[in-house]
Amino acid sequence: MERIVVASASQGGAVLDQKVTLRRSATRSHTGGGWLDSRHSFSFARHQDPMNTHFGRLLVNNDDRIAPGSGFDTHGHRDMEIVTWVLSGSLVHQDSEGHNGIIYPGLAQRMSAGSGILHSERNDAWRDGSIQDPEIPAEPVHLVQMWVVPDSTGGDPGYEQREIDPGELEDHLAVVAGGLRSHADRAAIRIRNSTSALLASRLQPGRSVQLPDAPYLHLYVPVGSVDLEGEGELATGDAARLTATGGRRVTAGVDGAEILVWEMHAGMTMLDVRGH
Repeated sequence: MERIVVASASQGGAVLDQKVTLRRSATRSHTGGGWLDSRHSFSFARHQDPMNTHFGRLLVNNDDRIAPGSGFDTHGHRDMEIVTWVLSGSLVHQDSEGHNGIIYPGLAQRMSAGSGILHSERNDAWRDGSIQDPEIPAEPVHLVQMWVVPDSTGGDPGYEQREIDPGELEDHLAVVAGGLRSHADRAAIRIRNSTSALLASRLQPGRSVQLPDAPYLHLYVPVGSVDLEGEGELATGDAARLTATGGRRVTAGVDGAEILVWEMHAGMTMLDVRGH
């Protein structure tokens, strides 16, 4: 098996064996009941697995559904780049730095926690009054929230959001959030991580895209199903972790798909993970 040396966030280099690991939806930990239904791709909150703490620079990949009129009350973060991608519905963001925004499908949003920030996230459905009308069902918000480790700790908190042209997403991999120099002219929003980028695509049935070539790739399917070249079908909620095996094609199933891809050119040690 080929062995590839790549940069590491904590060491001069890391030797990687080519590998693809499929993570099925049913194997993810689950937080549910009441207003929140959340599926966790990695260790999160009370769900801890020392063998599943991260992949590359990605620590959190939570697939959340939040009921109308509810959400996460004010809570804190630090030293983390937090990217939120809404698939349906809308989410209201407010934070202690005075940033306010409504996040909806096709809008890229990033919060840099820096030295510390407080924020809340709530389902926006109550704003139009529909939750009061039993004839008009209020819509849950479906989103994926992802956390990556920044290049350095501390610094001022930050916030950015920007809408992406739907044409850039349809049957193409659009750069949603990026810190890579190679994506400087393509990234909708910037993150404080110079080795990673989030890409997204809305694939029509039978259409395909080619994954980038990177030491670490995390492919997640929040909607629909795809065929991953050489590995077979990934259904809704499934993920693939590709180590030193980029460049494969992803083809949408009969109902199409939406995919999220983290392209990462560095990893980290367990010490890095414990530090966050």
